[in-house]
Amino acid sequence: MAKLFFIKNMNCKCCIKLITIILAEHNFNVIHIKLGEIETEITNNEQETLFKNILKKEGFLIIENKDLILIERIKQAVFELIYNMNNSNSIIKKSDYLIEKIGFSYQHMSRLFAKYENTTLEKYIIDHKIAKAKELILTNEYTLSEIAYMMDYSSVQYLSNQFKTVTGLSVTQFKSSATINEIE
Repeated sequence: MAKLFFIKNMNCKCCIKLITIILAEHNFNVIHIKLGEIETEITNNEQETLFKNILKKEGFLIIENKDLILIERIKQAVFELIYNMNNSNSIIKKSDYLIEKIGFSYQHMSRLFAKYENTTLEKYIIDHKIAKAKELILTNEYTLSEIAYMMDYSSVQYLSNQFKTVTGLSVTQFKSSATINEIE
């Protein structure tokens, strides 16, 4: 019988590959897998327990609470928007994307997120935007102006200010410390 499981800590394509390989090693028939979800054939309670234990051993947890499932869906949508889409057209507002993707009002998602995650949804989004900006800065492929545009900042100054607030370093200091760490 096919059963759908919602998974916590499944944050990237690498997680999908890892889980697919591990489940295949244990002869699980994966029907469908995407970030945060696995549909597989489970025939009995022992098999379900084995499935959960395999995932738990790798740091993934089964989520059964509907609010926590929604929180994971929000996190995945933020990840997709920032890491996969790069907001390259810079027209999509984060809140509009989340509303369309998740199907709830931004206020509802924000309240729920703060209740369970000990941070606000806005701060979570900002933290991920800055993390992606750090990656882009380290590649030396884009100007700071291009990165600001890609990360949906209205100006380089706004990105720089938020970068310093989140990391405690200016962009220049961050680049210098990264270069020093690479040399050592």
